[in-house]
Amino acid sequence: MGDMANSSIEFHPKPQQQRDVPQAGGFGCTLAELRTLMELRGAEALQKIEEAYGDVSGLCRRLKTSPTEGLADNTNDLEKRRQIYGQNFIPPKQPKTFLQLVWEALQDVTLIILEVAAIVSLGLSFYAPPGEESEACGNVSGGAEDEGEAEAGWIEGAAILLSVICVVLVTAFNDWSKEKQFRGLQSRIEQEQKFTVIRNGQLLQVPVAALVVGDIAQVKYGDLLPADGVLIQANDLKIDESSLTGESDHVRKSADKDPMLLSGTHVMEGSGRMVVTAVGVNSQTGIIFTLLGAGGEEEEKKDKKGKQQDGAMESSQTKAKKQDGAVAMEMQPLKSAEGGEMEEREKKKANAPKKEKSVLQGKLTKLAVQIGKAGLVMSAITVIILVLYFVIETFVVEGRTWLAECTPVYVQYFVKFFIIGVTVLVVAVPEGLPLAVTISLAYSVKKMMKDNNLVRHLDACETMGNATAICSDKTGTLTTNRMTVVQSYLGDTHYKEIPAPSALTPKILDLLVHAISINSAYTTKILPPEKEGALPRQVGNKTECALLGFVLDLKRDFQPVREQIPEDKLYKVYTFNSVRKSMSTVIRMPDGGFRLFSKGASEILLKKCTNILNSNGELRGFRPRDRDDMVRKIIEPMACDGLRTICIAYRDFSAGQEPDWDNENEVVGDLTCIAVVGIEDPVRPEVPEAIRKCQRAGITVRMVTGDNINTARAIAAKCGIIQPGEDFLCLEGKEFNRRIRNEKGEIEQERLDKVWPKLRVLARSSPTDKHTLVKGIIDSTTGEQRQVVAVTGDGTNDGPALKKADVGFAMGIAGTDVAKEASDIILTDDNFTSIVKAVMWGRNVYDSISKFLQFQLTVNVVAVIVAFTGACITQDSPLKAVQMLWVNLIMDTFASLALATEPPTESLLLRKPYGRDKPLISRTMMKNILGHAVYQLAIIFTLLFVGELFFDIDSGRNAPLHSPPSEHYTIIFNTFVMMQLFNEINARKIHGERNVFDGIFSNPIFCTIVLGTFGIQIVIVQFGGKPFSCSPLSTEQWLWCLFVGVGELVWGQVIATIPTSQLKCLKEAGHGPGKDEMTDEELAEGEEEIDHAERELRRGQILWFRGLNRIQTQMEVVSTFKRSGSVQGAVRRRSSVLSQLHDVTNLSTPTHAILSAANPTSAAGSES
Repeated sequence: MGDMANSSIEFHPKPQQQRDVPQAGGFGCTLAELRTLMELRGAEALQKIEEAYGDVSGLCRRLKTSPTEGLADNTNDLEKRRQIYGQNFIPPKQPKTFLQLVWEALQDVTLIILEVAAIVSLGLSFYAPPGEESEACGNVSGGAEDEGEAEAGWIEGAAILLSVICVVLVTAFNDWSKEKQFRGLQSRIEQEQKFTVIRNGQLLQVPVAALVVGDIAQVKYGDLLPADGVLIQANDLKIDESSLTGESDHVRKSADKDPMLLSGTHVMEGSGRMVVTAVGVNSQTGIIFTLLGAGGEEEEKKDKKGKQQDGAMESSQTKAKKQDGAVAMEMQPLKSAEGGEMEEREKKKANAPKKEKSVLQGKLTKLAVQIGKAGLVMSAITVIILVLYFVIETFVVEGRTWLAECTPVYVQYFVKFFIIGVTVLVVAVPEGLPLAVTISLAYSVKKMMKDNNLVRHLDACETMGNATAICSDKTGTLTTNRMTVVQSYLGDTHYKEIPAPSALTPKILDLLVHAISINSAYTTKILPPEKEGALPRQVGNKTECALLGFVLDLKRDFQPVREQIPEDKLYKVYTFNSVRKSMSTVIRMPDGGFRLFSKGASEILLKKCTNILNSNGELRGFRPRDRDDMVRKIIEPMACDGLRTICIAYRDFSAGQEPDWDNENEVVGDLTCIAVVGIEDPVRPEVPEAIRKCQRAGITVRMVTGDNINTARAIAAKCGIIQPGEDFLCLEGKEFNRRIRNEKGEIEQERLDKVWPKLRVLARSSPTDKHTLVKGIIDSTTGEQRQVVAVTGDGTNDGPALKKADVGFAMGIAGTDVAKEASDIILTDDNFTSIVKAVMWGRNVYDSISKFLQFQLTVNVVAVIVAFTGACITQDSPLKAVQMLWVNLIMDTFASLALATEPPTESLLLRKPYGRDKPLISRTMMKNILGHAVYQLAIIFTLLFVGELFFDIDSGRNAPLHSPPSEHYTIIFNTFVMMQLFNEINARKIHGERNVFDGIFSNPIFCTIVLGTFGIQIVIVQFGGKPFSCSPLSTEQWLWCLFVGVGELVWGQVIATIPTSQLKCLKEAGHGPGKDEMTDEELAEGEEEIDHAERELRRGQILWFRGLNRIQTQMEVVSTFKRSGSVQGAVRRRSSVLSQLHDVTNLSTPTHAILSAANPTSAAGSES
């Protein structure tokens, strides 16, 4: 990878290079020097630092910074550093301009057909055939002249063009506002990201973008490094560099072996301090982004060349590109205001087959393609029937010959037929669907922000509505994460509250204070409260805060002890991790010996204790029998009160016997127990209610925690996760593994299936157990439908489980960067109740889409049948092209806005989840759609055939070309629109509820749209005239139209009375795509096809057209994929280059193959 980064300097804009020369600007290093330094690794890097700067502190001096005090916080200095070394910001890709979006909307196939038809119609209307022959052409243009209307022939063409422009502008505006929202969300996510630096000797949290070269940054477990740097001091630091190198093994970093830290990598263990040496575009991540920026335009061109060459173009240039792509596709941008998150999701899709299309999108695509096909067939039949009828009527029945001078007249007829056909198609294709989905999701995401859910991936919100299981952490999610020591066991005495300092032997007290103060991260402290009377602020690890609080309660202070032994004097630190479940620190004693302090889970540490301090502070032997006594008498009672028990111990090594520090088991053994403390973490008051709501909504809540089983069980009972008298399981990690693994130690799904349905609490679990459980529930086939699992996590080790889950929730406050990266939704208040809100919003999205579908399909069915039969019987569609476009606008754009923005209600939590296989259109909805369609068709056909008698007006049937609009057809159009408006109100309820007005005023958007549409309709009818083919109506006629419209509401009640169960004949529609139907290339196609929300916000309709067009491309695609050897290859080139994913363990092998092919050095690692 070094050579790749080397080549990148040429990509840099040249002015930068010239600035390099006088660049030192008072600093001892130039930008180019630092860049070359950061390309080295390991021993080479150390050698270079020694040659150039002496050591790291020499480098700090050159950068005018202090390794301990950091930079002086002065704005001029910081500004100067930004000018010389750049800002920590990677410039985003330019957003699409409004005009580009308009151009994209114009690409819509149906619109193009309409535009062509309109232009042909316009052209023909200006060509007037010579007058005398007009008799010879039959009564074709008869009746037009008397009104002098012939000149108005151009109006229809112009009106169609106008309405096309309308549709395009509305679409483009929607896309534009959607993109703006994404960017807003993106920048919000970025502002949330802070990093700890030392300035003026003070620890500060600064936004990642504010980091400058020369800053001294604290790195700790769980951080995502925002800039490149060189280590000054480290404790047991391990980094996951897979996002840069593809090696999944953790790399051990230390100031004397490998001090180079790179941006975009994850800290997996330990802590340390580094001096920042490269930021933004000059950091390793930035360099790769610059390369990609240069490659981005070519990527897009390549995109357009079609899939066939895509597979075949394996020239050397593409190979090089592939290498950059492969490295960069997992890169984490520091700051990319592009929807980086969105693409990351897409990337997840490419890598993990598990995130198939979102359930809803799968169902919608399938449905839309079916409807599109039906529409295409109907419109084709319409055109064919019209043309045949006209030809037979004119040339066979009337026996005319085709005269050359009559051609334009005939062509005009054909164009008119063609326009009618296209109009049928326009109305049949539900292009409002993607719009409705997007609006609904975008609206929900915006509102969910207020409910403390920061949604990173749009469809997580809808998946959440289907959730059937939630695996939640205990600490911080179900509990307040404000820990306090409430019980302790010191010097043979069990204290139920904090002991008085005088009651303890000075020796014990002193050892305890030192053991707690030194053996905890120095970044953890307790600060005075911000407001009078508030609780002291806890900063850092909450368990350690509880222990430090215990020291303060014993009237001692931890700060002087830490000042006496500063962090760089610590001899060796074994940091806490999920395997050890303990933390140990070694210090050098004045006499040359060593003392080790250790703290950790009591049952684990007590096994390593051989002595214990008695009441006088003297050592007393601690045998296994004593330990069992202690567990029974002290630890279990504490745990049953819901306390976490922590053991604090120490060990002395004499001056002569320095152990082998790398042999951890040897070192941390033979300990002397100082104390056991019980830490209380109270349950959040609102949690029991939230869990009750989940259970009522058919969601099982399971608690997965690293705590002792008794503690976990006590908390679970307080929360209501387990109820007395229920049949449930509470297991420890060990027991869980014993039950699910066979003799060979492999996990067996059927064994898991015996365990998980009853499992409610999993205690002492490792991150792997969490992942196993989630995977087991998702892969299980025991229930009637696949489980949809949500998981909460905050630690770095929760990453795999968060990724595996259908929806991963990361903690906004306590969560590490790694967890946030792997998650779909970030809980900004770490509170379980926010998850319940997410469920409510998710179900609401699903319902909104269903409401819209119910409305849309009724209009589709009616409009298509009316246009079709009307055309076949009267040779002219009762609804004109422009009117159809208006109807299309109401029912697509406006209705999707109105119905997709319904706010959720608590009643959504009273039903069971829909599940993955439940069809979008339930039987009740199908009953409503068909019922209303019957009513509307009956009315319209009555009006069409006997309306003129009823209203006593001229019949509009069989009117010649260009005749003025008739009242008859205007009434039909008006009635049709009125019925749609009132049916929109019916569509607000989809479960067969009676009261359709319920909560209508809580949705101002809905009311505005319905009233607005009504207003515009009045204007169109009364003043639309020729372009809209309308003639003004009298008040009485208007009242009749309204009356028929209101009839929709009455009819709705009639339909609601018919029990759905009686209608066995009704089929449901819009099932999710079955497993067997979705082949690989379908998935790959679907990948770019359906993510309308993320995929550069593509226009929805292209999707339907592609759906129709799909079969022919399929064969080519299959062969291309076979040639290119990996599905990913093609998908990746299509999905955005900025895609990122850090957990290389989740990458599937094809991608690895690309990586290794391009980058032989990492081949061995990436296959491991």
